[in-house]
Parts: sequence; C-alpha cells; structure tokens
Amino acid sequence: MKFWKMHGLGNDYILMIDLANRITSPGQLSKKLSHRHMGIGGDGLILIRPSQVCDFKMEMYNADGSEGEMCGNGIRCVGKLIYEQGLVHQQILWIETTAGARKLSLQIEQGTVMRVQVDMGVPEFAPLKIPVVADGDLFLEQPVIVDSMVYSVTCVSMGNPHAVLFLEEIATLNLPHLGGQIEQNPLFPNRINVEFVQIVTPNQIHMRVWERGAGETMACGTGACAAVVAGVLTGRCARNVSVSLPGGILEVCWEIDSGHVQMTGPVEIVFEGEAPDDKD
Repeated sequence: MKFWKMHGLGNDYILMIDLANRITSPGQLSKKLSHRHMGIGGDGLILIRPSQVCDFKMEMYNADGSEGEMCGNGIRCVGKLIYEQGLVHQQILWIETTAGARKLSLQIEQGTVMRVQVDMGVPEFAPLKIPVVADGDLFLEQPVIVDSMVYSVTCVSMGNPHAVLFLEEIATLNLPHLGGQIEQNPLFPNRINVEFVQIVTPNQIHMRVWERGAGETMACGTGACAAVVAGVLTGRCARNVSVSLPGGILEVCWEIDSGHVQMTGPVEIVFEGEAPDDKD
C-alpha cells in the first residue's frame, strides 16, 4: 500500500489514497503506522476515499486509533496530494469530512501546491453540540479545575471540539499533564482538543496545542481557528490574526458577513513509500 508522509507546520500525517475502500481497519492501521519508533511515525492516518457529494472524502484517524471529525492541517495535505497526483486539475476543491464539506483554494507555483486556504465553516458554540456538559448557549470563560488550580476556559467546535485557555505565558507549561487532564475532564464526553494561547497583539497570538488522541503537536489548524474565534468572543483578538505555533504560522480570518472562518497555511510532502497491507 503506497503512502505519503506529509505535514502542515509539523503536524504530520500518513496519507493513503484508497479509492477502492480496501482498508477495513483504519483505526488499527493508524495506531500501528503512527508509532514514532515502530512505524512510519505521525500524528495520525488520513485516507482519501470516493465521495458521492464532493471531489473526494477525507477520513482522519488519530495516532491512538480514534477517528477525528476534522483536521485543518490534514485537509491541506489532502488538497496538495490529490492535485499533484493528477486526481484533480482545478484549484478549487470540495472535500467531504465527518464534520461536513470543506472548500479548498489551492495556491500553486509552477505546478506545485505551496499553500492552501480552507473554508473551515461556521463555528459552533452550543455546549450540547461541541459537546460540553453545561447549560446555556455558550461555554465562555468558564472555570475548569486541574490540581486545585482554576483555569478560565472557552469552548468552540470547528467541526471538532476545542477548549481554549488564554494565559500570560505558555512556553514553560507542562503541557502533557495539563493538556491531558483537560482532555479527559468529565465535562467533555467525547474528550477535547486544548489550546493554550498567549496574546501578543490583537492581530498576533502564540499558541501551543494538546490534540485529543495525539498529544502535543507542532500545529493544529482547527485549533488555531478556535483560538481566534475564542479571542474575538472574549475581546482579546481582531478577526484577522497570525497564529504562531511551534511549527510555523497560520493565517486565520473570521469573516463578519458570512460568519465563516478562513484558514491559510503551507503544506509539504516529506517522503513516500510502501507500507504493509492492513491485514498483515
């Protein structure tokens, strides 16, 4: 089975084009191949499959084998791969995901996709739909307790659930402990991705992310969008923001008129190869 190792700002995935739906245990395969020492290594596995409603369908599985609804960095990888493999020839693509259809605009230089803009859709704030165990219409700067410390948390869904914390300093955080504790908090029945955000200016933020099912990653596209949305809701951010992550910078715009969030960033192929069949 051919694979491509790709990344968006260091958020790395193993991609496979499975138009015949051959892979029958994708969660198990993701867990096997994503292992950093005994596999290819990655934050997860992405399958490109046929779609009845879009150009292609993206299925994303975390490194622990759980399925994710949406991945902003991963979907940019999908756009680059299917264009450069000649599966599409247009610069505007529609990709089906578990979170709904997403529009991609490819930025191409001399036949190579350098950057991809993704219409990430309209954010969801209702606790029931994120989901968060809470009443009301918003989960805005609500207290979450970890090790007797109270953290102010704002929750947003960008097709997948996010908890955003604004802190004075994020570089020295013990992210595996704090992120893991919040991810597993009973408030979040499907677990949750956690963003730790430091405001530089209203148009620039620094962020670290703890991804559900993967741990700390170098970037998170949906997380960057959630952080900007939460920043606007709490009066900390403008609507056009450069999000600086350990892997690089994403540009995020929350449009006033449409309510959609646009996310733009680079994408690269690291290498390609052959992997054992998932039945092996």
